[in-house]
Amino acid sequence: MKNKKSIVLVVGSSNIDIVVRVGRLPSAGETVLGDERREYWGGKGANQALAAVLAGAEVCFVTMLGNDAGGEAYGRHLVGSGISPCGILRSKASTGTALILVDGQGENQIAVAPGANTLLTPGRMRRKRGLLDIGDVVLAQLEVPLPSVMTVFRKGKKRGACNVLNPAPAVGELPDELLRLTDVLAPNETEAAHLAGLGKTPETDEEFLRTARALRSLGPSRVVITAGAKGAFLLDEEEASWMRPPPKVEAVDTTGAGDAFCGALSVKLAEGAALADAVRFAVGAGACSVRKRGAQGGLPSRRQILKNQRQVRQKQIRVG
Repeated sequence: MKNKKSIVLVVGSSNIDIVVRVGRLPSAGETVLGDERREYWGGKGANQALAAVLAGAEVCFVTMLGNDAGGEAYGRHLVGSGISPCGILRSKASTGTALILVDGQGENQIAVAPGANTLLTPGRMRRKRGLLDIGDVVLAQLEVPLPSVMTVFRKGKKRGACNVLNPAPAVGELPDELLRLTDVLAPNETEAAHLAGLGKTPETDEEFLRTARALRSLGPSRVVITAGAKGAFLLDEEEASWMRPPPKVEAVDTTGAGDAFCGALSVKLAEGAALADAVRFAVGAGACSVRKRGAQGGLPSRRQILKNQRQVRQKQIRVG
């Protein structure tokens, strides 16, 4: 008998990514010339939902698309990729758009016009009875209205689900209640520094530990800080460690690597894995994703992640 898949409820954004590759990223006020314009499917919510599908979960993705041509095409793409249509909502606003510059080393700069994503409100979600009542793990980001994220997390907490928050983009202070509702907080190192209020991005092990502890004091019981090629730093109760990615990963495009990480992390947590095992799996997914262009183009399958995670190494950090 086939084992039942874990269920991940993802609530978040869907954007059409317009990408231009450049020799180097521009500084403030500077214009640089790039190559041809390309379009990809994106949005942190959609990226993470599809990452979770590929990593082996059953996914309900709650998102708002426009009634424009881009929204119609995106809806077909999501359903064709294994996302249930039940959470795909529609509005008259235009579908969200992201403008992305990617340099020769795979680093990027991103600006987002949210469009229909701003209309994913608690009231619109409640119109579909039972839409928010499923999921072993609830995964959300900050490209949709904060009241909607809080609504979803309240429902998740009430039924005993694990709430995972990827606080991106990091804009302003987050409500105390949202952080108390969060079980696993998963920022990148820049977002972590912003939320912790420590003034600088962590660099040393001691600074990562201090930052993670500051974040945990805000309410989340567990903290995972992603740090690009360094891997991910995790703090679970009083155990801290690094998960280092496989060596010699050639980065073609880092866009969406954090989303691949968060989707995979949520899948393993939904399967009941310990945080360290879930982070190992997620680091394997993130390392796979940078090898291809596009936020969704590089999302790996479960088989690829399992193969890649064998090369992920754990480094324990002394806590005291």
